[in-house]
Amino acid sequence: MNFRVLLLAGAAPFAIASFSVSSSAFAEETGPALAATAPVADDEAPQESSVGTGANDSGTIVVTARRRAETAQEVPLAISVLGGDQIDSTGSFNVGRLQQLTPTLQFYSSNPRNTAVNIRGLGVPFGLTNDGIEQGVGIYIDDVYNSRVASATFDFLDVKQIEVLRGPQGTLYGKNTTAGAINITTNQPTFDFEARAEASVGNLNYVQAKAAVSGPITDTLAARFAVSATNRRGTIYNVTSQQWIQSQDNVGLRGQLLFQPSEAFSITLAGDYSEQDAVCCGSVFVRTGLTQRTLNRQFAALAAAQGYVPASTEPFDRVTDLDAALQAGNKIGGASIKVKWDVGPGTLTSVTAWRFWDWEPENDRDFTGLPIVTRSQNPSQQDQYTQELRYNYSGDTVDFVVGAFGFYQRIDTQGTESHGSASTKWNLAPTNALYNSNVLDGLTARNTQFLKNTSLAVYGQASWKLTPELTLQLGLRVNYDKKDGFYQRRVFTGAGTEILLDGTTSATKTAQLGIFTPQEIAPKFSDWNFSYDFTASYKVAEGVLAYATYAKSFKSGGINQNGVPTDTQNNPLLGTATVKPESVNHYEVGIKTEFREIGAIFNLSAYRTDIKDYQANVNNGQFGVLRGYLANAGAVRSQGVEADFSIRPSDRFNAYTNAAYTDATYRTFIDAPCPPELSG
Repeated sequence: MNFRVLLLAGAAPFAIASFSVSSSAFAEETGPALAATAPVADDEAPQESSVGTGANDSGTIVVTARRRAETAQEVPLAISVLGGDQIDSTGSFNVGRLQQLTPTLQFYSSNPRNTAVNIRGLGVPFGLTNDGIEQGVGIYIDDVYNSRVASATFDFLDVKQIEVLRGPQGTLYGKNTTAGAINITTNQPTFDFEARAEASVGNLNYVQAKAAVSGPITDTLAARFAVSATNRRGTIYNVTSQQWIQSQDNVGLRGQLLFQPSEAFSITLAGDYSEQDAVCCGSVFVRTGLTQRTLNRQFAALAAAQGYVPASTEPFDRVTDLDAALQAGNKIGGASIKVKWDVGPGTLTSVTAWRFWDWEPENDRDFTGLPIVTRSQNPSQQDQYTQELRYNYSGDTVDFVVGAFGFYQRIDTQGTESHGSASTKWNLAPTNALYNSNVLDGLTARNTQFLKNTSLAVYGQASWKLTPELTLQLGLRVNYDKKDGFYQRRVFTGAGTEILLDGTTSATKTAQLGIFTPQEIAPKFSDWNFSYDFTASYKVAEGVLAYATYAKSFKSGGINQNGVPTDTQNNPLLGTATVKPESVNHYEVGIKTEFREIGAIFNLSAYRTDIKDYQANVNNGQFGVLRGYLANAGAVRSQGVEADFSIRPSDRFNAYTNAAYTDATYRTFIDAPCPPELSG
């Protein structure tokens, strides 16, 4: 349970105190928060939410979901809008917490690299750490695409508004948005001075502090700076290292400069840096289950053979005994230049950006206190460059946006996994002559991989008001993707001798190759695809909008960057090195209603999304295949209904509720993997 008090004070002749209660999976916040702010003009008022609070005195909520400013209730798509005050008051300080307010948004994360953000049950399979696949939900911050989903694990920093777009957004947002998009807008520099500070405290030694300041430097130059820090003790106690794990230690900085010599021209330079330094990630013992293996090869017998007893078999003790080093170092940041220029009847916008992400992990892959796997880490470094150029026009009967987008990404990963003294008895059968040896002690796999990812696109979307009530919208995007990958696994004995596939055999080598197999592949993928959409919307009455949408969208093909299965001769099965693109057919109808007299909004939508060649996670029984690999499922369908209701009869009171029913199923999946209890 969250308890927060937020105090605001500044140049205004009064102070505002707000109190909110919301559920929390992380910590109870019970302490006071302090803030200071200067008043701003009505048209610069902090954005609130489409689920209960208006953006300004008139209650109008302005969004940029279609790459142009318009009111949320006039946008013919399913969208949830959350303002900065809404986010602060509910404690939703990252995407994981945001799902409390948007029921069809799902967030899964065992660590920043192994994270998935899904909408309506679709997106990307969780548990598959593979740099060669795309996300199904695009994350955009101030028009800059964040290609690594690790950005979803960082704290929001000085956010003005978040728009969660449900359903394919391929025309305007690109190949990586078959399930939807999250469009985040931060507060921009102002030519009036303003400042804000907030502090929260809670149990588990939870402390969070945020501050932002903005104001003019000259008549044409303004600046804004924001900082955020979050710290919390871990939630699981490791009796081996005698420390709490699953902690939080986050810090973030963001600075912006706005040069605006006229109302028709502006340049915004932005830079940000965020860092996480958590002792993470581990788990607790819950239970064991029977598999198809013989009883002497199941957990109870394997543990007994080495005299191992878990630190606790009661998960709510929140105790573990992991014996390997744990670390989840995570750094992300970048810079961007945004130029806006009113040219002719429309606006030309250029967004140039560079972003980086560094991942520095250490894990205990056996999740026990036994030295089975003594070292497991896959540090990764990513650089990405994006350039978008678009032109917007809004007229009395026609609105359109046309643009071009370019993306280049390079990811380098260096992995190491080593086995310890308990590995031999854990992985070899008692009937094996080497069972009592140390043949697997020190066995090490060193992985080197890189990915070069290039994407180019041109797009356009136009709306035509046939009558004051009826509007037709058509969009098209042409996209080219190219991926070049490389994966190499070298295997070494405990003495440091490299194990080669040179045709020689021995019992020792056979046992070692059963754990790690040397492998080298260089998968490639390239393809063109076309995304398009058609929407008809009709204003049934004042404040009532009905719409129907069909969208064809694609998710780029991928490559397996963690190794692939091998044949009986230990040769990689190259047919599994790449996966086909996802092809999406989406149908949706909805109605949006607004009752301004009482400040109420009620929105309802129903949808069906059919996906061909859905990119799914396949778990392979071979030890040498790291975390499974990616494959295509024949067909997937997600369908359901969603409802949002909010009411704000006065500035002092607002209430909101939302509900969703989602039915997402595999329709066809030949050779689908069996669950662990059936596969052994």
